[in-house]
Formats: sequence, C-alpha cells, structure tokens
Amino acid sequence: MSELLAGLKVNYVDTKRLRTAILVDEREGGEPVIFVHGNVSSSLFWQESILALPEGFRGIAPDLRGFGESETAPVDATRGLGDFADDLYSLVDALDITKAHFVGWSMGGGIVMRLLGERPELVASLTLVSPVSPYGFGATKGTTGELATPDAAGAGGASANPDFVAALVAGDRGADAPTSPRNVLNGAYFANDFRSPLEETFLDSMLTTKVGDGNYPGDSTASDNWPGFAPGTRGVLNTMVPGVHDVSGIVNVSPKPPILWVHGSKDIIVSDASMFDLANLGKIDVIPGWPGDEACPPQPMVTQTRTVLDDYAAAGGSYREVELDCGHSAMVERPAEFQAALAQILRG
Repeated sequence: MSELLAGLKVNYVDTKRLRTAILVDEREGGEPVIFVHGNVSSSLFWQESILALPEGFRGIAPDLRGFGESETAPVDATRGLGDFADDLYSLVDALDITKAHFVGWSMGGGIVMRLLGERPELVASLTLVSPVSPYGFGATKGTTGELATPDAAGAGGASANPDFVAALVAGDRGADAPTSPRNVLNGAYFANDFRSPLEETFLDSMLTTKVGDGNYPGDSTASDNWPGFAPGTRGVLNTMVPGVHDVSGIVNVSPKPPILWVHGSKDIIVSDASMFDLANLGKIDVIPGWPGDEACPPQPMVTQTRTVLDDYAAAGGSYREVELDCGHSAMVERPAEFQAALAQILRG
C-alpha cells in the first residue's frame, strides 16, 4: 500500500458481497461523499479531493473489485456495470448510509449513473468526471448510441492494447515503451505535460489492477465485422460495451438530484475523437482496414453524454457542465477548479 497523504486512512469493510477497502478521511461526522474511481486505477486518485471537502462532509472512496486493496472477484459483464453497482449498494448498506453524494470518474461515472437510474432516492447529488458515455465505450454512432454493427465489433476485452496489459502483469515502472503504465498515466490520464507529485502513488494504483479474463481487460469473441472481434461476457472492458451498458434511463428517474459534469478539453480517452476508440484509430490509419465513416464512425462520446444530460434537464432535472483545460483526470490536474465546483454542488 502506498503512503497516504496526512489525514487519510484505509479501512476494510466486510459486506455481503466482498471485503472492500475504503479510503477515508479522519472526520467522524458530516454528509457522506462517495468517490468511485475509474478503470486501471484505485481510490488513491481521490486523496486530494477527499482532503479538500468542505466542512460538514466526509469522504469515502472504495476500491472496486479487482483494483486497489479490495478483494478480487470475477466480473460478470453480461450485467454491464451491475457487479460494481451491487458492490456499492452492499457497501453503503454495511456503512448504514441511506443517502450520499456520489462522485464518479471515467468508468466510475458509468457506475454512479447506473446507481442513479436504479436507486435515485440514495443520491443527494451526482458528480461525473470524464464519465464513460451513457451508451458505453466504442461501437456506437450518433447522439443516441446507435450500434455501428449488430455485435458491437471493436468494443470489449480485445480492444485493450496487449502491450499495456503485459506491462501491468509485469509491474512495469519504466518509461521506455509508449505503452508502459507510467507513460499512459502521463500521456493519457493527464495532458499539457502535467506531472503530479503523486506520480509514484498513481503508478502504484494502476499496478494493483488484477489482470485476467474475469477482471481486466476481459475476454472477446471473433467477428466477421471490422476489426475482427466483438465483446465477450467476462471482465472489465466488456461491462461498458453497448447493449449491456445503457444508463440513458436516468432521464426518467424521480427524484432528480442535481448533476455536475466536469471534463477536460484535452481528454484523449473520453472524447468525440478518442485515441482509445478503435473506430477513430482506424480513421486516422493507425489500424488498417477501417470500413469508413458511414459504417464505423468514431463514437461521439462527449456529445452523447451532453445529449442525455440535456434530456435530463428538459425532463425537470438540472445539470452544470464544467470544461477545464486538462486531460482525463480533472481532479488531479486541475484540483482547485474541480474542488470549487464540487463544493458548490455539495452545498446545494
């Protein structure tokens, strides 16, 4: 376990589903703010955010299954992000929390949107940080998440770079290969040549990722459609493919808590031209054989999110969009602006 910033500690909670590690501050009282991390990371990315919470609030950041210090358990991707959401429900029940503010980053944004869709009465407010599109990651087109191919070819477990996966398995801490975790952290999680003083801690966090078909990245199936594979049924990346992941139904929930959406203008992971979207990589000739814009356009991830949130507002909810000059991790790269926006929604 990495050395934590002063004022933080890790507790372990035995829930009905698994033993969960939670990063908490030392404040005893206050409204709970639950921070949910993204893929290939852990609660350690939330340290500064927890410590900066205004008076009257206390931070709780769980490690998801297969990440950080929590128990490793396989992920049933046929349920979308359901295993992760159900783990959260078990955690809040074990902690006797009946209402909380939820903050989700990247994949964590998809998890908390699912939670809002299923149990809106539990959510006092929702903050999304560069969230995965409401229609999943990859293989969709248009503002409403239409499938590019019937089998969602190009999304899921096989979309992960195999060299990056191998580097995670090897515990690679170097900077020689472009696919090393350190270079992915500094070149994809962040932008503007940003280097965090917590770089080694964040690298530790990434390297806790449990690799395997049941965890990261997941399995895949062969496809007759470009690029030759489709999603499988197990593991992390398959939880976010179209068909199993669709949280656009948040438009219809009642009650409708306020939503804050923070994202980076230079995010290359969740973007309308994502460098992790195989359709976009085909369009720019990184992957050969791309069938063209008509058949397989890059997924408009940010536009899809904005469309759903606009519909949420039109149906009686409210949201605020904050775009910052940063990459995928605004809470780390632009902490002052992120913390100010978060404090505003927490205070209501």
